[in-house]
Amino acid sequence: MKVIDMHCDTMKAILDNRDISKNINLKNNNLTVDIEKMKQGDYMLQVFAAYTDIKEGDSLVNALRTIDLFHNEVEANKDDIGIVLTYNDILKNIEQNKMSALLSIEEGACCKGNIQLLRNFYRLGVRMMTLTWNYENELGFPNEIIDDKLVLDRGLKKSGFEFIEEMENLGIIIDVSHLSDAGFYDILKNTKKPFVASHSNARSICGHRRNMTDDMIKKLAHRGGVMGLNFYSCFLNNNATDDDMSKMDDMINHIKHIKNIGGIEVIGLGSDFDGIDCKVEIENASKMQILAEKMKKEGFTEKEVEHIFYKNVLNLFKEIL
Repeated sequence: MKVIDMHCDTMKAILDNRDISKNINLKNNNLTVDIEKMKQGDYMLQVFAAYTDIKEGDSLVNALRTIDLFHNEVEANKDDIGIVLTYNDILKNIEQNKMSALLSIEEGACCKGNIQLLRNFYRLGVRMMTLTWNYENELGFPNEIIDDKLVLDRGLKKSGFEFIEEMENLGIIIDVSHLSDAGFYDILKNTKKPFVASHSNARSICGHRRNMTDDMIKKLAHRGGVMGLNFYSCFLNNNATDDDMSKMDDMINHIKHIKNIGGIEVIGLGSDFDGIDCKVEIENASKMQILAEKMKKEGFTEKEVEHIFYKNVLNLFKEIL
């Protein structure tokens, strides 16, 4: 079963290791994603995030460093994997028996509210971006806890509206993971193309504010968008902590619920590998096929598993890229 995963933080993890003189690479490492593990897992495409934390220095500089690493590592492994700028690049890589790598940004703060920087990131190969991470930035707000109260109703800022218009014009996929509920509806009302929630689950099953409500799932499905199943235990089970293992049974519960609410075509994969700190029953990228087998045992058809594992995201890429 081919795999398209809409989100991993492997590039940031490699960079962090190198910053402390641990010289690891994308070919073969001790993280959860590398070239060899992806081959074993039968990957078609991995979306690699240039993730930055605005509390860790200049987000623009850190994003550019991560993007530089992405290009260098993919080039170093060009016999196995190729960069995706257009949908045809995916098809060419398949013809050449290579996997594909698509570059995303996680944390729109790296653009500093400057649309020229957004365009330059596009020129550097960025084809997907979250507007926020966990903090307010120049573009908008995440769902936040302020004075012990959950705040959901602060959406996009003026720059955020300008950015989503330009992202649609350029062909950068809008990613609403980490964005506030109000921001989701701002995007829904002010865009025309499908968008994604690259690594978010169902809030009805697990009440974390990072997950999506049933109404959001329905609206995303109606638009033709896709949400990627996040493997983080605290986004899967209300009773989980960082110390708990992420379980496939919980993943199946989310998939079944999302299917019932939005249909099979709204579901994809967004593991968040190398960005989550819990143990995962699917240990790493090489083990992805055990989820496919588990889904079949739980009553999903081969066709349904295909849609979730790669076809839904591939169709979205075909439309936008």
